Amino acid sequence: MRVSQCVVCKEFPCRDIRRERHIVPGISLQPDLISIALISEAAPEQRSDYYYSKGDALFQRTTVAAFNQAGVNVASVKEIVERGIYLTTAVKCGKTSYGIQTETIRECSLLLEKELALFPGLKAILLMGDVAIRAFNYIALRLEGKRTIPAGSTYRIRAQRCFFRGIRVFPSYLQAGPSFFIEKSKQRMIAEDIAAAIGLAPAR
Repeated sequence: MRVSQCVVCKEFPCRDIRRERHIVPGISLQPDLISIALISEAAPEQRSDYYYSKGDALFQRTTVAAFNQAGVNVASVKEIVERGIYLTTAVKCGKTSYGIQTETIRECSLLLEKELALFPGLKAILLMGDVAIRAFNYIALRLEGKRTIPAGSTYRIRAQRCFFRGIRVFPSYLQAGPSFFIEKSKQRMIAEDIAAAIGLAPAR
């Protein structure tokens, strides 16, 4: 299966995105082998920096570093995926400014909902940053009538055990991009969350 063939945005209604930077993962995988989904913010400024791009992609570099800090010995996103971990973004297009409008996050959550539904064996979902948390809460509100992640700072709520239809959901910090290298304390918490998620769905 290729996710990009199943999850398609046809109208591009959002006003604060760069349509030319629209990316949905095009890798070929077996959906029933995916046990963890990691969701970060938005597509990168350069397509060459995306998770599944070749070469020294920024998203790949920082994500591999995060997994190694979590005690997972990997050298590439390919190796992460081979462990049953799928990487994607909440917003499929590049952003035009630092923030992302509420309507854009809500609209893109419709695509994310379809995307996550492709993986019937999910045991854990990692929400990396506020945009991913908000997008997932829109999904939960539509399907369950309530938020999965409570309101509050990530530092406070990440200690809580959150579930969505039996799947453990982890609110965490953004690991994709240059911000990952800024705060050592956030690196530690990201590593803790990744390790906890993997503990629920051990590598194959």
